[in-house]
Amino acid sequence: MAKIKIYDTTLRDGSQAQGVSFSLEDKLLIARRLDEFGMDYIEGGFPQSNPKEAQFFERLTKSPLKYARLVAFGSTRRAGVKVEEDAGLLALLEAGTPTCTIVGKCWDLHVSAVLRCSNEENLAVCADSVKYLKQKGREVIFDAEHFFDGYRANPEYAMKVLTAAAQAGAACLTLCETNGGRLPNEVYDITSAVVKALPGVEIGIHCHNDTDCAVANTLAAVCAGARHIQGTVNGMGERAGNANLCTILPNLSLKMGFETVGEEKLKTLTDLSRFVFEVANLAPAANMPYVGETAFSHKGGLHIDALRKNQKTYEHVDPEAVGNTRKFLISELSGASNVLDKLEKKKVTTDKAVVRKILLRVQDLENEGYQFETAEASFDILVKKAMGSYKPCFELEKYHIVVERMIDGRMVTEASVKLKVDGKTEHVVCEGDGPVNALDGALRRALDQFYPNLRTMSLIDYKVRVVNAKAGTAARVRVVIESRDADDLWGTVGVSENVIEASWIALVDSVEYKLLKDAGKLGN
Repeated sequence: MAKIKIYDTTLRDGSQAQGVSFSLEDKLLIARRLDEFGMDYIEGGFPQSNPKEAQFFERLTKSPLKYARLVAFGSTRRAGVKVEEDAGLLALLEAGTPTCTIVGKCWDLHVSAVLRCSNEENLAVCADSVKYLKQKGREVIFDAEHFFDGYRANPEYAMKVLTAAAQAGAACLTLCETNGGRLPNEVYDITSAVVKALPGVEIGIHCHNDTDCAVANTLAAVCAGARHIQGTVNGMGERAGNANLCTILPNLSLKMGFETVGEEKLKTLTDLSRFVFEVANLAPAANMPYVGETAFSHKGGLHIDALRKNQKTYEHVDPEAVGNTRKFLISELSGASNVLDKLEKKKVTTDKAVVRKILLRVQDLENEGYQFETAEASFDILVKKAMGSYKPCFELEKYHIVVERMIDGRMVTEASVKLKVDGKTEHVVCEGDGPVNALDGALRRALDQFYPNLRTMSLIDYKVRVVNAKAGTAARVRVVIESRDADDLWGTVGVSENVIEASWIALVDSVEYKLLKDAGKLGN
């Protein structure tokens, strides 16, 4: 298999995404994780731009990466400035990285309108910069900025820039689709022309996603002969983002037969994606190909029935090849196969009559506004109720909530819960940050002496959604609660016209699930 060099620019291009601001420690964490994953190059940023970038390179110079080549990014020298006096090039050298990437202008429009120098002077700027860094012992990657737009406008000049960089000693010429406006057929044709014109020169590709074609354009360039690809984890980047390595890598490895990071590393791709989302403080894109939470989720009954017979029927690759998992979702669209698969996995029942009963109950509840796709704990409790094996861990007598606004503007919320456990009554009061928090606290306090294991459980997410918005303030609401303990994470759901009651239903299911799970009673 031919080797494709993987160049990650999450820490530079990815950090330019709206809402992303990596701290120094964030960047170091991500760099180590990318190195462990097996990236060939990790671009750390522009050392001249701010002190944080300089500190980043200093830290990694003292404690180097194990596999990847660390890259400092910058520009060619300024027109009219000698290379040995150019602050940008000197900053690249000071960063101490084995590889430097410099961006040079390939579109004559940018030469005249941005650099404001002649085309010939720009050729000298590019060649001098590459030659200088190479003489200083650096591997030099030349990012040919706006190459595809420049080639369409003036192919002869765009090729002169590449040739100047290659003759000056650039190890790789990266064709940058900077504006993200080109389509795969254009990228393929132009990359093919470059590969043919510069035999023996390593050609790379760097694409942006403004037409939602960054991945397709990257693959088209590889088909045309590019053997060095640049992109970011999760496609993070300016405007519409960069080429998404989480899609490109499995496509190259599993579909096109190229060598990238290796089979075992590819199995950690989903974990890498979620790690970067977490560090960037971004919500994961659930429908992202390969690594998204729903990438291998199936809802239609016909699909699930076929998958149970042969997994290739509705999946193009094995989810485990990229570290993801298959999910069968329970909903009103479910067929008996969905429910049967869930129950078989949990070793509950294979009785088709019981399965049908559960399915009808699911459909009735979803008609009321319930959803069990992210609330499988509530589904497990529903199953026990349908099978007649459910015994509540406590009986509610009443709950009461008071919200007061004090004269100084403070809001005080108080909840009381009265319940019975094995005939013993417990009545407690608890204050909280809002009615649901107070209710949760009161419920836990009332159960504490009976079920001390609830102390290991915490509520980590709470979501409210209006089910039938046209009903206005009388609309039903769906509350989904996510809870966890040291060993597990689970979701529960409640629906009511009253948000407090919907929250109570979901809270009770969450507590009941924890107690049943700990007692080993989630089977029939």
